[in-house]
Amino acid sequence: MTTEVSTWASQNQSLAQRGIDESTWNALCNTLYPGARTESVLLAVDYCRSRQLDFMLKPVHLVPMQVKNAQTGQKEWRDVPMPGIGMYRIQADRSKNYAGADEPEFGPTIEAHFDHPYNQGQQITVRYPEWCKYTVYKIISGQRVAFTSKEYWLENYATASSKTDAPNAMWKKRPFGQLAKCAEAQALRKAWPEIGSEPTAEEMLGKSHIDEEIDITPPRNEPAPAQIAYYPQESFDKNFPQWQAAIEAGKRTPEQIVKMVGSKGALTEEQKQQIMEVQA
Repeated sequence: MTTEVSTWASQNQSLAQRGIDESTWNALCNTLYPGARTESVLLAVDYCRSRQLDFMLKPVHLVPMQVKNAQTGQKEWRDVPMPGIGMYRIQADRSKNYAGADEPEFGPTIEAHFDHPYNQGQQITVRYPEWCKYTVYKIISGQRVAFTSKEYWLENYATASSKTDAPNAMWKKRPFGQLAKCAEAQALRKAWPEIGSEPTAEEMLGKSHIDEEIDITPPRNEPAPAQIAYYPQESFDKNFPQWQAAIEAGKRTPEQIVKMVGSKGALTEEQKQQIMEVQA
């Protein structure tokens, strides 16, 4: 057994140097970050360790985003590590002055109709809260001080694709829960600025690009990491109705569709979820 462990460590030196054994690595790749590239998983691990977080609790998510390459001027798909709302909660609790939070308060429920993103001529109906107010409390000089954030659904929700105003599957399914997480994240950032200003994965779920230009020029004398070949969104939108029909007719399962399409290009979490939500 000792020999097998030593052999694995010698073959995976970058993991062994981080103190990651084979069982931990299997859990990371197969449970926490299934389908992610090795470089992306290690990026999440290093991100967590730099903030003294237990990466096995998955406080950080890998979100496929488009970022601008400063060398070529082109936008490229990359796995971007982003904090989850759980990480903000952990850091607030570690401060020793977190004093709880109120239940989220929601504004009036609005019913809106959107053109169906995949079935032309059809519409979908979505009921969502106009806004959500979230309050967290922090002990300052012995006093319990409130920090409140108010976020609007229309300013936060993610669309199913760049060609439609309809919300994606998660924002359609959980309009209240998703908005509450966005409001909570903003409130925590107000109360604890040291948490950082970057958005959480929950806030960015379904959004395909980073608005700010980011210099991702590889350091000198270091090879650029291999690009992730994602399945084109345009092809996904075009083929989805056929896959949906096959699943609903019982000819294919969502898992089979995901595997088939994934063999042609990596699917984003949003694309996978959209397929998995189709029912026979």
